[in-house]
This record gives sequence, structure tokens and C-alpha cells, in this order.
Amino acid sequence: MSKGTRWLLLIIPILFISCGRKFHIPLFNSTPKTNLEIEEIDFEYFHGKAKMTLKDGNKEREVKANVRVRKDSVIWMDIQVVGISGARVLINQDSITIRSNVEKEYYVFEYAELSKRFNFEINYNIIQAAFLGNLVMQRKETDEIGKEISHFVLKQHAGTVDVVNLINAASMKIEKVELKEASTENILTINYSNFQSVADKTFPYNGVINLVYKTSKGLLNTNITFEYNKAEVGDKELKFPFNIPKKYDRR
Repeated sequence: MSKGTRWLLLIIPILFISCGRKFHIPLFNSTPKTNLEIEEIDFEYFHGKAKMTLKDGNKEREVKANVRVRKDSVIWMDIQVVGISGARVLINQDSITIRSNVEKEYYVFEYAELSKRFNFEINYNIIQAAFLGNLVMQRKETDEIGKEISHFVLKQHAGTVDVVNLINAASMKIEKVELKEASTENILTINYSNFQSVADKTFPYNGVINLVYKTSKGLLNTNITFEYNKAEVGDKELKFPFNIPKKYDRR
């Protein structure tokens, strides 16, 4: 895996996830779509600090991340490795730019390129929703709703991708999201836990991430865990400093 791809998978920890628990898919009923009121976080600005661990094959890397978000506009991350800024990331509506301070180089990823690489639709709105524990796909009339003992199951479909959302029936928070692409069988799963109050909403402070996808060199399994120790939302304006030094090479 290239250095650019490693950074990419590390800075989008909420995108690709899986855990040992499997969905029990119930029989789907005729529950009206409007009756499933999922609690989602709405905000102008978000600021959080998290610890992340990336496991890629036999390699493991631990980092700390300072995360800032301006709603529907930009996601900014400063990633620290052993106490120093290892990378800075800017995610906007057009692309993802990663500046590696370790290798003195930077990478620019267009969403069309990423969508083709993983065979999943990837765009800013999906990344923002995944960071916050919101629905990664908009509701449609064709969605199917099932009911377990303690959870709702919301099944969605877009193109060749099937999405299954597991929603806690008491809190109405999303606890797990699984995306599977039919032609490649690439799987992306998101598990959220340790829900705590942030303003008047509930935010998942912990998560486990696993991405399984096919490459030219075989099947790749990347596992990521994240743990927030700070999460705030509000209307106070935040800054998103980002620049590329002239001596840095584009890769």
C-alpha cells in the first residue's frame, strides 16, 4: 500500500468499518418511513480531539487527531505522531488534500478517483455524516425498515451498494452501518459506541472501523479504532489553517 493510501485510510476513520457481530436481518414490515425518526447531530461548527489506531496487516500505528468541521463546507484535521504534527488534512466539497510533514510531500484525492478505487460512492456529505454518526445515505421511499427486539434495521440501496443501518430503538442513534458493494464484495462497516451528550444531542465517542476490499495484490483488511476525549458543537467560528510549503512535492 502506498504512503498516500495509508494516510488516506487513517484520516477517514469513520468511513470503513466492521466488527465481529453480524446483523440479524428480520422480516421487513410495512412500518411507515416517516415513523423512523433517527436522532442526528446538527451544528454550525464541530471541534473534537481523538486517539486513533490503524492496523494494516501486521503494521500498527497510533496517532492523535485534532478535528474541526464547518457544516457542509470543510473538515480539517491535524494528526500528531509521537507529539509532533505528522500530517494536516483538508477535506472540502471538491477533494481531500493530505500534507505529510514526515515525508515533506502532499497528496490530493479527487472524489471520483476514490469512488472508483473503492467502488463506493465517496463525497464530502458522506464523510461528514460518517464523522458525526449520522446517516451516510439520504432516506428514500424505497428504503426498508425492520424491527428487532431492541433495534430498528434500515436497509438502503444505491447502485451496486447495499447499506444496512442498525438503530437503537431507545436512543434512536445509529450504532452500526455496513456497506457492501455487490460486484467486488468490498465491505465497509462503522460501529459507534460510548454515546455521550454534546450540547442537546448525543455523540458517539468511540468506534471500531474495518475495511475489506480487493486490490491487485489480493484482499486488504484495514482496521481502525477511534476514541474521542473531547467533542463540542456550536456557532463560534473556528479557523482551518492549511498551506502547502513550496519545498513539499506532490505525490
